[in-house]
Amino acid sequence: MDTPRPSDRSAEPVTVDSIAHDLRTLGLERGETVLVHGSLSELGWVCGGAPAVVDALQRVVTESGTVVMPTHSPGNRDPDNMGNPPVPDSWADTIREQFPPYRPAVTPTQGMGAIAECFRTYPAVHRSDHPQHSFAAWGTDAEAIAGGHAYDYSLGEASPLSAVYDRAGRVLFLGTSHATNTSLHLAEYRADIDADTTKHASAVLAEGEREWRQWTDIELTDTDFQACGDAFERAHPSAVETGTVGVGESKLLAQQPMVDFAVEWLTANRS
Repeated sequence: MDTPRPSDRSAEPVTVDSIAHDLRTLGLERGETVLVHGSLSELGWVCGGAPAVVDALQRVVTESGTVVMPTHSPGNRDPDNMGNPPVPDSWADTIREQFPPYRPAVTPTQGMGAIAECFRTYPAVHRSDHPQHSFAAWGTDAEAIAGGHAYDYSLGEASPLSAVYDRAGRVLFLGTSHATNTSLHLAEYRADIDADTTKHASAVLAEGEREWRQWTDIELTDTDFQACGDAFERAHPSAVETGTVGVGESKLLAQQPMVDFAVEWLTANRS
């Protein structure tokens, strides 16, 4: 979605300087690890668009910390699982044979928003190798967080989400909400719930050659994430900082207690 017109929401331009100020006021600190979910259109009239947001995040966190964003590309999937929209059965073989392989530097994000799509192209940003559920990271731990991303159980223990958890990172919502809170997927793997497993497939590069790769994962869903996140905030208000960045409602949350809470909440509330 495009940035709103000046008359829509902003009393004045939202700039790199003002975003950096707002982030510091919210509590974001130099040297920390932060997983960012952002909606550019919710921040107001941003002078310079998505690069202004990325520049401000890097200015505040600095290279002594690490900025992480989900950079998923879910369209790179088996045609049998393409449902939005579905494709004709007669196309399946062609898709499996011809779909371009996932390449971290080339493959665009899908549904992640303008900020994440911009961030993945920045110098010194490392993007993980998962063909559907990649993450990009910049800063001191970027390679460690983005490296070693397993195909199987892609948002679980061998994922960048777990690496952020291990570093006691925080989660930043810039005009977004728990409805798209990827950290809660980590809790899905850890919760005592009956989650079906399924096979997935994507086109990837292996030693420079394109191949069709299969992997196993659980059936993920985010339909109850907003309810889970709201329950966490009610139970642990001290773990959440709230404020505005630009004109967008924003939050900064500690990831570890949120995931730990979600493990128990999902166990209790999912059949």
